[in-house]
Formats: sequence, structure tokens, C-alpha cells
Amino acid sequence: MALHFLVESSSKAVVGDIVSLTGAEAKHAAVVRRLRVGETVTVGDGAGVWLTGVAEEVAPARVDVRVSDRVEQAAPSPRIVLVQALAKGDRDELAIQAACELGVDEVVPWQASRSISRWDGPKAVKGRERWATIVREAAKQAHRRWVPSVTPPVSTSDLVTRAAEQRVLVLDPTADVRLSEVVADGRDLVLVVGPEGGLTDDELAKLTDAGAERVLLGDTVLRTSTAGPAAIAVLSVALGRW
Repeated sequence: MALHFLVESSSKAVVGDIVSLTGAEAKHAAVVRRLRVGETVTVGDGAGVWLTGVAEEVAPARVDVRVSDRVEQAAPSPRIVLVQALAKGDRDELAIQAACELGVDEVVPWQASRSISRWDGPKAVKGRERWATIVREAAKQAHRRWVPSVTPPVSTSDLVTRAAEQRVLVLDPTADVRLSEVVADGRDLVLVVGPEGGLTDDELAKLTDAGAERVLLGDTVLRTSTAGPAAIAVLSVALGRW
């Protein structure tokens, strides 16, 4: 499989044009991946445009690719959204990395009641930027044509509002309905994953009162770092993506 790179400015390129990789992307191509002149690569803009081309010039500061083919892919519909509670260590980061590779379309950081990690003030901005970088790199690794968006962190009140407007599925090991039994109805599917210790009774009550559905993954209790990716795999099959 050809090496893949992300260049947001490539969205307007057509067959015959030169698309240039610069900065960290060029250095990664030339030094880390050891791209050579004449090799075929793919370049995406992260928003549906997918270019195939041949490397004509390769240097750590700049890589030029001559476009030989252009394809545009519509945004996925319905979308899979992961609301991931902030977790200690790097467990939340592991979750969003795997979720991106598996096909999530939007990532929402959630400051849950039992979240040990706290994003307050400037830390919220840095945390979102960190997650966006992880998602971008995972999307590139997975050769995804659409890079998932990462929203600002939300509160439980924000999720309650969302549950009143969208289809929200709360992963709950005490639920009676299995996620594999959920029938898609064309609406976006918003998965809510709690932190270590799970959701509080108050959070569950507020979300379900607003219209959220409690769903069960299986007979075992998964870590917060694996529950979301596992659920996305189940939904990818249900939506015919896999």
C-alpha cells in the first residue's frame, strides 16, 4: 500500500498539478519513511479529497508529488460520535486513537463526575489540541479520507441537551439491551463512555430522562480505553461499513 500524507491545502488540486509536502510532513516522508523519487503516494485533505500521485522531488524540507488521480468521498452518514470521558494516565488517549482507526467520525471530550483528569482553563485548550493531534495521526495511519473532528470539552449538562436532540447510546454494564441489537434509524449514533468507575446514578438518570438509551456491550466490563473502540466496531458492522 502506498504511503499516505495529509495536506489540507490539497483540496483544490487536480490531475497534473503538483502538491507539495512541507514542514513536519515533508521531513516525515523523506527522513522517517524514506520516500524516493518515482514512488507512488496518496495525499488527502482530511475532508474527502483523495489524490494519488508520484513523488518527483524529495527533500527533508519539501516533497513534490505530481497528481495522477483525484477522488472525492462524501462525508459518512450516519456518523458515529464518541463521547469519551476524561480518564487518568493515557487511557482516554488510547481510546480516541483506536476509535479513530476503527472509524469514529467525531470525538467529544467529556468532563464526567468521576473523571480523575480535569481540564480546567488553559488545560482545556491544550487537551483538545493534544487529542486533535492524536486523531490526525491515527487517521493518517489508517488511510482515512475524513479526519474526525475533536470538539471542545463538554459537561454532563451539554450531553443532556444533546440527548434531547440526537440519538445517544450510553454504554452501561447493567443495561438490558445489547448494543448489537440496536437498529440504526438514519440518525447519528452518539456513544457515551464513562471514566474509571463508570457513570454516576445521577448522570445516568439525567441522560436517560432526556432520551438517551442505555446499552450493553457484553457480559464483561471493559476498561474506558477499550469500551469505545469495541462499540465502534459493533456499530461499523451494523451500519454496513465493514
